[in-house]
Amino acid sequence: MNIIALEVQPLSKAAFAPFGDVIETADAELRLINGGTTERYHDLAKVEVTGEQARVLVNIFRGQSFTPPIDITMLERHPLGSQAFYPLQNRPFLVVVGEDKGGKPGNPVAFLAQGNQGVNYHRNVWHHPLISLEATSDFMVVDRGGEGNNLEEYFWPDSVFRIGQFS
Repeated sequence: MNIIALEVQPLSKAAFAPFGDVIETADAELRLINGGTTERYHDLAKVEVTGEQARVLVNIFRGQSFTPPIDITMLERHPLGSQAFYPLQNRPFLVVVGEDKGGKPGNPVAFLAQGNQGVNYHRNVWHHPLISLEATSDFMVVDRGGEGNNLEEYFWPDSVFRIGQFS
């Protein structure tokens, strides 16, 4: 088995752009609504759904926490819709994505999302399932419901990408 060290970089809109949207209020369009009593951070992510009877789902996922080292042995993608994650307890989490290389993910890239940042994986972007840090954590998740198979998984047969200590 080939073990490959995977470095973790800070999550930023520019670095994450090939994979989706960073959901955060920094630099967002701010609108005052409800008679000026509510701030609306407008249009933070592009939600995509396609296919038979497609609809947008709003969920809460509760992710068990991981502690380094964390082995990345697979990625998944959703061909029929985007998938957004936003932490509800202001805890950091890891985001691991990979470019598509002929229907399989390329080498993964890891980002550290702060507790005030979320991500929206574009439709068909390879990503690892939820990686909570510090404690079991809840996330607001917006994704696609409806007919059709909206999940593909890829397991590397001979490699493990290992995330060690990071900050």
